[in-house]
Amino acid sequence: MRSIVLSILIIIWFTAMSLPVAGAQKKITFWTTEVEKDRLEIQRQIARAFAQKTGIRVSMVPVEENLLAARVTAAYAARALPDVLFHPVDFTMGWMKAGILDNRSATDVINDLGKETFSAGPLNFVRVSGGYAAVPIDGWGQLLLYRKDLFREKGLPMPDTWDRILKAAEALHNPPLIWGFEAATDPGETYTQQVFEHFALSNGVRLVGPSGSINLDTSNMVQTLKYYRALAMFTPPGNFNWLHTRMDYLSGRAAMIIWSPFILDELSGLRRDQPVVPDMARGEPGFLARNTGFVTVIHGPGGAAQYGQVNYLGVTTGADKAAAKLWVKFLLTGGYLRWLAMAAEGKLPVRKGTLEVPNRFLDGWMKLEFGVTTRARISRFYGMDVVKTIISGLDGFDRWGFAEEKGALISKIYGTKIIPEILKRFLDGELSPKQAARIMDERVKALQQGARP
Repeated sequence: MRSIVLSILIIIWFTAMSLPVAGAQKKITFWTTEVEKDRLEIQRQIARAFAQKTGIRVSMVPVEENLLAARVTAAYAARALPDVLFHPVDFTMGWMKAGILDNRSATDVINDLGKETFSAGPLNFVRVSGGYAAVPIDGWGQLLLYRKDLFREKGLPMPDTWDRILKAAEALHNPPLIWGFEAATDPGETYTQQVFEHFALSNGVRLVGPSGSINLDTSNMVQTLKYYRALAMFTPPGNFNWLHTRMDYLSGRAAMIIWSPFILDELSGLRRDQPVVPDMARGEPGFLARNTGFVTVIHGPGGAAQYGQVNYLGVTTGADKAAAKLWVKFLLTGGYLRWLAMAAEGKLPVRKGTLEVPNRFLDGWMKLEFGVTTRARISRFYGMDVVKTIISGLDGFDRWGFAEEKGALISKIYGTKIIPEILKRFLDGELSPKQAARIMDERVKALQQGARP
């Protein structure tokens, strides 16, 4: 009897030892810059659902975005990279070239999910030979906001071209009651780069010329600088940044501004900590939201563009690649709408749907709620036409340099803020348009010589 029991125990032990340990015992690490308490909880919920489905646990590590580059560099040097990195496009190409991100894994995921299910612009930002450096997950396109009610009163058309924007700014300019157009002018802010780059792109100004070399010293850049100075004439004096433009628009003191979709919840009046003065003055909640128009693509003399910011999931070179790819796929399938719901107004679905249901995630996003104090669907305040306008720009997101694989250089440009610095000197009258274009070109070329991810 004792020998039978011993035999059974041995069989059980061998059976247990032979079972795969990839189940509940396997764990991967995910670094995320979505560090707010409520957003972390949503990500943990997604991770628990993933673990239930696959048996793979996800260790969630929050990292402040302004510390991300330094943390990644240190982890790479220590051979302690996480399995998956959530990060902005600014770092993607540089990290891949440095050996931090594995482009083969990213390409596998995109091909498995179907590259046609993704918006073209976000894919083009990270295109490399044979595939992609990382997998796009969400993004936002920069918007020109304008007061539809004031435009109607003056009989002004939608400000979607350079000429229309400038004429409207002049017609509506009545300081200190209202400023015609509030441009970004603070030399220490990334926001200034974003707004100016939007106008430069809309005039066909590229970071890289047809020869493949940096080329900002062009007639189109000179023309863009002159135009931006003309707009700045209708902007309050001083160093104007993102906080100023948002506050003035919500206070009813700006006829036009350029901002990201993250302004939508404040604009709607859903936040008690952010009063909307035109709503209060008229006693009409939602007045400013209903009377705000949105332009996605700005048309200039030499082109048309919408500035876009995209976030990516990168599988690292030291990852458990099979498990990491499963996690990335889950975030873009079963967990995708929950991910976008963290901040629906600023997390547009760069994956539109699946091969079987092409608009699954677009349709799902339109039903998501936004806001902090109070929550509601975006379409409730802005209507389906506005929602569709915001979404329509996804395929055309544009940025300097990423399509030409200059990601490492772009990181330097944004980090040093040399463009806003030279732009401000030009706006203050220290430089002529031609001098400013030449100095921008020289400074960026100098950065390129020592550009590192």
